[in-house]
Amino acid sequence: MKKANIGISDKNRQEIAEQLSIILADEFLLYSKTLNAHWNIEGPDFHAVHLYLETLYNEQQGIVDTVAEKIRAVGHYVPAQLSKYLQLTHLSEKTLDKNDSQTLFAELLEDHESIIVFLRENIKPVADKMKAEGISDYITGLMEYHEKTAWMLRAHLS
Repeated sequence: MKKANIGISDKNRQEIAEQLSIILADEFLLYSKTLNAHWNIEGPDFHAVHLYLETLYNEQQGIVDTVAEKIRAVGHYVPAQLSKYLQLTHLSEKTLDKNDSQTLFAELLEDHESIIVFLRENIKPVADKMKAEGISDYITGLMEYHEKTAWMLRAHLS
């Protein structure tokens, strides 16, 4: 692959790719967990929740693809092995006692909030230290998406 000449040093592009790989791992695991919730939801609110979860996993699929493309845009290859994602992610997989919306949404909310914290911590360093304002803007938008989704999940749990 020809070296990316985009005004960001090799060292900074490497750091950006590493941070984006962690984000990718988190987003991929959240995508998987959202699919699990969609497939296994039970309860009196099944239909509405099933449809909402379908919306969420479709949005997550788009996020996963976009993060991977950002890694390629800075001149690095995308980690695409499940074992690598499990090494990189901040999220964990839990065996849940129930498959109702309260239990599943609480688990997804925890994950969205964990991702929000990580993204928020990376906005300024990516812009200021790594000189990648566009990637920083993307991370900000991604954080805002997760904040809105977390708010909706939280509202359901109230």
